Amino acid sequence: MHSVDIAMALTFVVIASTVVLYALERYAIETVALGSVSAFIVIFSVIPVNMPDGTPVTTGDFLAGFANPALITVICLLIIGQGLFQTDALEGPAKTIVRMTRGRSQHATIPILIVVAALSAFLNNTPVVVMFLPILTAVAATVGQSPARVLMPLSFIAILGGMTTLIGSSTNLLVANYAAQSSDLKLTFFSFTPIGLMVASAGAVYVLFIMPHLMKNRKTMAEEFQATSGKQFIAQIEITYDHPLVGVEAVSGMFPKLKDMTVRLVQRGQKPILPPFENVVLSPGDTVIVAATRAALANALARRQPLMETESEGNTSGREAQTAQPGSISLAEVVVAPASRLMGRTLPQSGFYNDTGCLVMGIQRRSRMPRMAMNDIRLEAGDVLLVAGNEAEIARLRGNRDVLLLDWSTTEVPRRRYAPRALLIFACVVALAASGLVPIVSAAVAGTFAMIATGCLNIRQAMRAIDSRIFMLVGASLAGAVALEATGGAAAIATALVDLLSGASPPVILSALFFIVMILTNFLSNNAAAVLFTPIAINLADQIGQEPEAFVVCLIIAANTSFATPVGYQTNLIVMGPGHYRFIDFVRAGTPLALILWLTFSLIAPWYYGL
Repeated sequence: MHSVDIAMALTFVVIASTVVLYALERYAIETVALGSVSAFIVIFSVIPVNMPDGTPVTTGDFLAGFANPALITVICLLIIGQGLFQTDALEGPAKTIVRMTRGRSQHATIPILIVVAALSAFLNNTPVVVMFLPILTAVAATVGQSPARVLMPLSFIAILGGMTTLIGSSTNLLVANYAAQSSDLKLTFFSFTPIGLMVASAGAVYVLFIMPHLMKNRKTMAEEFQATSGKQFIAQIEITYDHPLVGVEAVSGMFPKLKDMTVRLVQRGQKPILPPFENVVLSPGDTVIVAATRAALANALARRQPLMETESEGNTSGREAQTAQPGSISLAEVVVAPASRLMGRTLPQSGFYNDTGCLVMGIQRRSRMPRMAMNDIRLEAGDVLLVAGNEAEIARLRGNRDVLLLDWSTTEVPRRRYAPRALLIFACVVALAASGLVPIVSAAVAGTFAMIATGCLNIRQAMRAIDSRIFMLVGASLAGAVALEATGGAAAIATALVDLLSGASPPVILSALFFIVMILTNFLSNNAAAVLFTPIAINLADQIGQEPEAFVVCLIIAANTSFATPVGYQTNLIVMGPGHYRFIDFVRAGTPLALILWLTFSLIAPWYYGL
């Protein structure tokens, strides 16, 4: 056997083994990806092979994928998305969308996905997904839905929309240009829109109504540990003369400006006012005792609303917390330790703020919810304190013997005052990428720098947004593409297809061509699959005496059916991190969609093109 054939066989073994290991999830994706790259480097070091242009394959060729512009683009877009998240920039738009959809939690995202499909027909899919990913995430959070149920449908619906017009995807243009150069076929803007819409509509029904039920709720480890959505803390609000709650009147027994909090008591001098609150108007000197979730308290802090002043030494601690930079504040939960010096003391007596620099935002007691001012509660072992402070102050709590820091509970308060600049940066990146004035990788890199330079993100937050799984997946898949190209593996598959289909009827050949390209586009890039098979599709049409349009359109739609793996298309990679997806999630949800498109095209195309 020739050395190139041996290298080709080993390449197929490595790729097949890698895909199986990805799907089994027995080992970390990063480990499997690194192993596959290492295997290619060893194989081609032992068996030297030249590229089609005659240059030898080197180790650098297998590592070049880790600096690929598409990978850099995805990573930068993830960082930009983190900037929107850290500033809570899309909370307002998300609530507006939910109101427009009348709060129907099961269907609130469907109109948005339909808009995405329409836009993707006329714009590049990537900026459309980038634009709607944070919006959909925020809408899902607002209606209590897991992002995992909406983000993969976002990627898939964008791909479906992109297969309906000539400019819907770069793949479409690539195939059309090659076909125009090598045959008399000239595809216009809407040449394949009718059949594209029929195929995409069948896929859209699955994506919108069936696929969300197949998706599992995926949470990060911190979210799984935290699970604090229903946990209530006792907090208090001191009403000063310049406080925004001065003059607020109870309506139907509730205070409208405190809709996310349950008011348990209003202390007016020595007189406690208990619910239901009728004709109560808040005035300076009142202390409002509330029960609120951690999220509600964090929102109040992020909006720079004065919440509480807890220390007996005066108002310094509360005022310092109010005037602190929102971006510098983190929230964490600590448990009062057994034999702690805090036991039996109230917060003013404990001197907790002076000792730690951390402000206690609320107290949570599992056994009961005391109806008294937070400053009057005597702490017990096991009480959970919600504390606010900067990163260094929170970190110092690890060495504090009086409280036990729950590390997983530490989160930073959104920098909401930076939301307008984050939105502006995001809009500029999308506009530049969609217009084509600037390459998308350039716009993404510049947007990443702008997010950090303007204070929307710090370096640590930006680094935290980088998903190591995506980095290794893309690098390893591009290394596999290099091996296939160098050994002629992809061309061998195409040649075997031509030989296998010799003598078959046109509808069978068309269906088989779609199926083979559909499989390859999930492991090569869709552009690579399209370039490889365009001459083969035209040649097949010539051999059986048919017009090439049906075969070229078949190739365009098939090359866009990259649903079954995260490396199949760039938008799949973009949603993988925010949706907390695993490799098997794409296999489970994307494979049925690809098969639906294949069957739909196989049934419609012979009728549509009169084969």
